[in-house]
Amino acid sequence: MKKLLFTLLLLGGYTSFAQSVVATLKGRVLGTKNEPLIGASIVLLPDNKYFITDQDGNFTLEGLPAAKDVRLKFSYSGYTATERVVDLSSGTAPNLVVVLKDDPLELSAVVVTGVANPVSKLTSSVSISTIKVDDIQKSSPRTTAEIFRTIPGIKAEASGGEGNTNITVRGVPISSGGSKYLQLQEDGLPVLQFGDIAFATSDIFLRADQTLARVEAIRGGSASTLGTNSPAGIINFISKTGQKQEGSIGMSAGLDYGNFRTDFNYGSPIGNGFHFNVGGFYRLGQGPRTAGFTANNGGQLKMNLTKNFSNGYVRLYAKYLNDRAASYMPMPIQVTGTNSHPTYSALEGFDPKHGSLQSPYLLHDLGLGVNGELRQANVADGMHPVSSSVGAEFSFDLGENWSIESRARYSLNSGRFISPFPGTAGSTSSMLSAIAGAQGWNLNNARLTDAITGTAFTGSRAMIIHMFDVELNNLNNFVNDFKLKKDFGAGSVTFGFYKAYQNIAMSWLWNSYLTTLSGKGLRPLDITNASGTRLTQNGQFAYGVPLWGNLQRDYNTAYNMSAPYVSGSWEVTPSLNVDASVRWDFGQVNGTYSGGTTVRKDMNNDGVILASEEKVASIDYASTKPVNYKYNYGSFSLGANYKLQENQSVFARYSSGATTKADRILFTSNVLADGSIRGVKDQIDQAELGYKGNLGFGGLFVTAFYSRVTSRGALKPLLSE
Repeated sequence: MKKLLFTLLLLGGYTSFAQSVVATLKGRVLGTKNEPLIGASIVLLPDNKYFITDQDGNFTLEGLPAAKDVRLKFSYSGYTATERVVDLSSGTAPNLVVVLKDDPLELSAVVVTGVANPVSKLTSSVSISTIKVDDIQKSSPRTTAEIFRTIPGIKAEASGGEGNTNITVRGVPISSGGSKYLQLQEDGLPVLQFGDIAFATSDIFLRADQTLARVEAIRGGSASTLGTNSPAGIINFISKTGQKQEGSIGMSAGLDYGNFRTDFNYGSPIGNGFHFNVGGFYRLGQGPRTAGFTANNGGQLKMNLTKNFSNGYVRLYAKYLNDRAASYMPMPIQVTGTNSHPTYSALEGFDPKHGSLQSPYLLHDLGLGVNGELRQANVADGMHPVSSSVGAEFSFDLGENWSIESRARYSLNSGRFISPFPGTAGSTSSMLSAIAGAQGWNLNNARLTDAITGTAFTGSRAMIIHMFDVELNNLNNFVNDFKLKKDFGAGSVTFGFYKAYQNIAMSWLWNSYLTTLSGKGLRPLDITNASGTRLTQNGQFAYGVPLWGNLQRDYNTAYNMSAPYVSGSWEVTPSLNVDASVRWDFGQVNGTYSGGTTVRKDMNNDGVILASEEKVASIDYASTKPVNYKYNYGSFSLGANYKLQENQSVFARYSSGATTKADRILFTSNVLADGSIRGVKDQIDQAELGYKGNLGFGGLFVTAFYSRVTSRGALKPLLSE
């Protein structure tokens, strides 16, 4: 018995010793011109243990298993990745030299956005672009949306500042602000479920910093069936995860319109299969137009933690965003000539290229709050997103060619949007005439004074400002995308289920001001009538926007969305791949919306009712209306990719998808008395034919496309409630 025990202990000790034996491998990674590739990635498969090359392209891999078939993957941005199998059973091997081939379009890179089955660009039948961090830095984008300008087929009108950007794909019309047909994602999930929410477009809640690993953009294609409300495309911001140790810190001061900004990022493996990444930014400054105050102020913090297993991984991540950025509305400009031959020029005193409607003399907006209380908003808040989100994702190989994947995120989103809008500009007399007509005042021989100094204003031009003041009360959302995949022979099939909740609750609390026509430090103007009675205070001639019929609004709606989908791919021949996918979206929407009314209110608490206080705009809860409807629609996509040569392929695809309207359909004739809605969706049918190739001296990616948009019921706004 003692001999048996001794033998077992000996065997156990031998086994432990054998498992502890590790191997070392040295070598070098080069490009096609024998140039050393500094920082090339080397991954031990399937353990996903990461290494990188040094400044000479050399590597020393320690702690490898002493096995006969050790798999290593070598990759570098702009080159085709390759795998090598090395015999390390003796604990070492001759120095390994790996030469990577040029791949300027990164056709060998694996695509994870808008596809059910991650595949390389070359073998996929979708039109996709990948933007590397280095390319983003070279383009020097001033805002997140300006990154999109480097993506072929994407048009981003980013003159509004850090958000509220109008984005379109391949000529699909911008029928409303934001990105109605395009979805912005962060790590594979939408930032907001609708891209064109009024005053809360997705890019307002999205910031690019040093935590960004790359941007993937799908145009058309399978975006119709692998995303809700994204028939024209998906732009996905993918974060670094710390698979290899790296860190960076950057500061800029006085170089970008007087702004100061600090960015940092650090990621690293921490043992036992764990790796993490943390980073963010903080900035402050005036922004690209001289506001006269700190218009950009805030930052972001992001982090994630990943645990790798032999058959998959689990990742947890979190983000906190609290940022303020000036919002730039259209600048006033003079138009002369005819409709067919207009001539554009600057108005006297206002340079539209550099002027700003923001001013240190118009920093506070006074009005009634959502519950009828006195409320004063800070114009310096601008676009002020506040977002706290937590999420998790996992992916596992279940065996027998089955795999499972899921991504989920919950976000608390709120904030404010406040920005001066030039209602109209021109002669002082015409501005007074417009105010008199809207307010019912007699302004014959009225006098104007500078509201700051009290001195008489003798200028010949003035401007009416409408303060777009919107409380973003609740834009919370939850998203979960679950996939179950089965590989079989030359193909695979993926079953997916998408679940999302999106709240949209906001209050429009707008006001009106008379100001000087100036692009730098405009000043509010007070009005005194011919009998000497002061009608306004601090230039505010209306608590509301009577020139537009008053647009005070409050709405609180909740969107419950579900979408099962199926996607399949099949390798017909070694050169021909086909894929097809279908999706069915179901939605249920409930909530309420209220327009505006007017009340008599002493707004400045001086015991006197000024003329501007006779009709103070407020929310009319006595006339609250319901929102109560359901919808459903189907989408499909069919594609094929044919590999002409090792580095060249052609593809074709036809897709049909749709997007649904959110808050922009409220306050229109499309909403019926019982809360039901007509014309809730807009459909897009798309066809595309493309070529992708690595030609040795460069890369070529060409796509011809056709798209047709069908709107189910035009929106007719009701300007006066």
